[in-house]
Amino acid sequence: MSKGREAAAGGGAAAVLLRYLREQNRPYSAQDAFGNLQQEHGLGKAAVVKALEQLAQQGRVREKAYGKQKIYFADQEQLPAASDAELRGLDGEIATRSAQLQALQQSCRHMEAELKDLNSSMTTPEIAREIEALRKDCASCTEKLERIKSATNHVTPEEKEKVCREQQLYRREWRRRKRMATELLDAILEGYPKSKKQFFVSTEAGLCPRLLSQTLSLFSCHAGGGWDRDG
Repeated sequence: MSKGREAAAGGGAAAVLLRYLREQNRPYSAQDAFGNLQQEHGLGKAAVVKALEQLAQQGRVREKAYGKQKIYFADQEQLPAASDAELRGLDGEIATRSAQLQALQQSCRHMEAELKDLNSSMTTPEIAREIEALRKDCASCTEKLERIKSATNHVTPEEKEKVCREQQLYRREWRRRKRMATELLDAILEGYPKSKKQFFVSTEAGLCPRLLSQTLSLFSCHAGGGWDRDG
């Protein structure tokens, strides 16, 4: 390609890029601009990079470097100033888009919550298996209930009441004897020189019969004769 044709191609790329940056009025890297314009205008990446650098050198676009990457955007001072009507229109459009964005975000949150509920719920096959298991349990319970109803050894209300009375009597007696045993143990340990654990060991080994006998006699006297070791 001759120098004249290269210059023409470069000038065409610069014009396309300048128009594109002014229309979009937002920053682009050379890679982004190349990707956006390649198919429509057939620009090569090298041509895009060169044209953007030339435009920046000429002051027709602005250039900023972020690390190893550069971005290019239209010089705001070279763009026509918007009228009051255009500004009001832009403000209205911004408000409309903001409301739309808020509505979409709210809808997205609802759908995310619904998706979370669905993910935590059982699937249709799992529900089917659970229903089948519950049906088997119901059938088993029903069969057991029928066997109980058909049995002839039912407990009558009178028998049930008698058992309850006996249970209450035995419980009261157990509590009374437990209290007596506790009081007896406390009385023994008052005069016992060792620990409670050692006392139990000695008692099981039969080493303290005399001490037990004396304590039982004292306990019987203190209790007013209401209880003794033979009672």
